[in-house]
Amino acid sequence: MQEKRPNEINIELPEEIAEGVYSNLAIITHSHSEFVLDFVRIVPNIAQAKVKSRVILTPQHAKRLIIALRDNLRRYEESFGTIQDIEGGAPSFPMGFNGPTGQA
Repeated sequence: MQEKRPNEINIELPEEIAEGVYSNLAIITHSHSEFVLDFVRIVPNIAQAKVKSRVILTPQHAKRLIIALRDNLRRYEESFGTIQDIEGGAPSFPMGFNGPTGQA
């Protein structure tokens, strides 16, 4: 039998959560006590986007998340090469989804 170490957490990942949610935009807001991350999916030629997931964090956990993301990005780029930045900094809306409308 495997020995449990102190401070070890058993984390369950339900199947419906394991499937994940696709997001191509994150909106971040904050108050003095929390950060709110809204993950949005923007679809071409649709004027209204939908928040697909919302995560609420304490400021301390938000800072730990940034550190973890920075570390993972560094390791990713070491393995797969530099991730190209979006030209001109922040994306403009509707994020290049301005191509021709599909026809049936």
